[in-house]
Amino acid sequence: MSEQTAIKTPHHARKTYASGVPLAEAKAAMMLIHGRGATAASILELARELGHADMAYLAPQADGNSWYPYSFLAPIERNEPALSSGLLVMADVLAQVEAAGVPAERTVIGGFSQGACLAAEFVARNPRRYGGLFILSGGLIGPSGYSHAYSGSLDGTPVFLGCSDVDMHIPQERVHESAAVFERLGGQVTKRIYPSMGHIIIQDEIDHVGRIVDALFADHQPDML
Repeated sequence: MSEQTAIKTPHHARKTYASGVPLAEAKAAMMLIHGRGATAASILELARELGHADMAYLAPQADGNSWYPYSFLAPIERNEPALSSGLLVMADVLAQVEAAGVPAERTVIGGFSQGACLAAEFVARNPRRYGGLFILSGGLIGPSGYSHAYSGSLDGTPVFLGCSDVDMHIPQERVHESAAVFERLGGQVTKRIYPSMGHIIIQDEIDHVGRIVDALFADHQPDML
């Protein structure tokens, strides 16, 4: 963990949980970000649905089980310093993954609800080629009309956004706006709006994320003699 993170972030003392193969042995990794009121252990349950024998799964835990105090649609400054803290924790986890020999292009990042919003914001602010990004019932952070000056390239990173058309927390328009930002940043975006789904994760979303994982390993098969 960086000295900057340790000094400035309320989340820095919390644990990062892991499952799957040890990071030092992994051929790919997934960083999972939990939602408000949830836990790192609970979001790691997705690893059972998305399990791959050569993948490490890491999930940082937010202080107080929440990455920031107010709605993701609140003015950015109202959610500080917790928001920046969460983003720095994600940067530290990614650095840990890369230090273990797994590059960003083989690392999938994603989450649900508040965790999906944090994951989306992290990738938009730090665009590069990732193994993938999935945003389940979430979107980019900021009030209506707010436009962060995102710049850079995702270089073809596969991006999946899934949300209900009647989600009480996530306006459908924010999902569309977020998808447009990731397309502009060079992501290969797939978006699904599910009728009357509610604020949950469904199998079709898991299947979409599973295809992102499958594509990673399809590109990493040993040569056949």
